[in-house]
Order: sequence, then structure tokens, then C-alpha cells
Amino acid sequence: MTQSKIPFDMDAAIQALRDGKSLNGKDGVLTPLIKQITEAAIQAEFEEHLTNEEKPNRKNGTSSKTVKSLSGSFELDTPRDRTNTFEPQLVKKNQTQLTDELDRKILALFALGTSYQDIRHHIAELYGVSVSNGTINAVTDKLLPELQAWRERDLKPIYPILWLDAIQYKIKENGRDTSKAVYTILGLNIEGKKELLGLYVSDQEGAHHWLSVLTDLHNRGVKDILIACVDGLKGFPRSHRKHLPQRRDTALCDPPNS
Repeated sequence: MTQSKIPFDMDAAIQALRDGKSLNGKDGVLTPLIKQITEAAIQAEFEEHLTNEEKPNRKNGTSSKTVKSLSGSFELDTPRDRTNTFEPQLVKKNQTQLTDELDRKILALFALGTSYQDIRHHIAELYGVSVSNGTINAVTDKLLPELQAWRERDLKPIYPILWLDAIQYKIKENGRDTSKAVYTILGLNIEGKKELLGLYVSDQEGAHHWLSVLTDLHNRGVKDILIACVDGLKGFPRSHRKHLPQRRDTALCDPPNS
């Protein structure tokens, strides 16, 4: 395997930093280096492929595409072969991001409640990379299977203490302001550790929806609790005894104001 040389001008990079040039982002100091390292690694893959080919094969120029990285976007030149059998592994044919670090940054901003417009602004300002709403949607949609698995995971059969509360939030839905109740279920397990058992959304707080929440907890494995901290909602004791029937003396108490 031939090792490609990377003609990165370190003196020029140091001078660029002295001149106030950014490491990352558009025209960042590191972007040419990342490009050269990536192309050198792919060239090594390509040469190994040609060496191990059983049928006659040879070089057939290069193809170019724009690749996004945390150091900025760059044009990546990938070598091609006559038989079109070369499949680069470092940056695959349809891959447009160097690593998933950019995805993780978008997910972190999304988890903080950052709007799409602000996400685009932050990514462009930090890394000089332009992302569309479609790209952000594609990234955040990767969370859906994980969120569904978390919502349906099995729970422990016994929780000494359960805190159940609903918080009202103002949100925009179909362009209109509306209120939603988010039911939060926090449990203290027998190991003494707090565990978020579930989050449920409803148009408003009520005994009927609390019944569906307790039904879900029961179906996921909760069989008994010792103390339920609630806000005195009417109908809750009846719902509790219907789905957690092993004890009739479970204590019900109001949660603290803090």
C-alpha cells in the first residue's frame, strides 16, 4: 500500500492563525488539512482495491462531491476505476457528511428547543456549513425509533415512591397558540435512584387521562407502589387501585411546591 503525502503548509497555517483566521468554518485553517487527509486515506483504499482485484482494472479519473464536516465544507475528489467496483469505506458514495458529529450537534440544539432557523444560524456561524430544514428533519427523525423504544421499555415491578404531576405548556400547533398538559412520571426505585418512567401529552389534565397513564405503567410491568405523590386530583385513587391492585393501603400525598 502506497502512503500518500499530504502537502499541508504548516507555516502558512500558523500565519493564518496569527492573522485571526478561524480554525473551523468557511475558509478555516483546518479545512484543507481535513480534505487532504481524507483524500489520502481514500487513495490508499483505492490502491489496495486495485492490487487485490482478480480481473484487470485501472484508474479512471476522479469524481467530486461536497462533503460537510465540523471543520467546514470541502470538495472531496474520489478516485474511480474502469470496472466501477471500487466502494470507498471512509466516505461512502452517497455520504455527504464526514462523520456523525454534525448530526450530534444538530440533535443537541434540537433537544434544547432551538428553532430550525436558529439551528441553521448556529451551524453556519460555527462551522460555515449550510443545512436546510429537510436536512434537520432527516437528522431529528433518527430519534423517533429510539424515543419509541424508550416509551415502551419494561419497568421494574415495584417503586417505593412515585411522583405524578402534569405541567401545562403553551405551544404552537398548526399555526395557533394552544395549551398541552405534559404528564410527568418520576419514580424512586428499590436501589434508591430516581428514574423518569414516562412523559405523556394530553390536551388537558383530567382523571380520564391519568387512567390511561396508569394503564400504560401497569402494562409495562409496574405492579406495586408504596407512596404516590399527586396533586389531589379527583378520581386518581380509584384509577390507582384499578391498575395497581396488590396494595390497598398505598399512601397518597401532595407533592412539595418546590
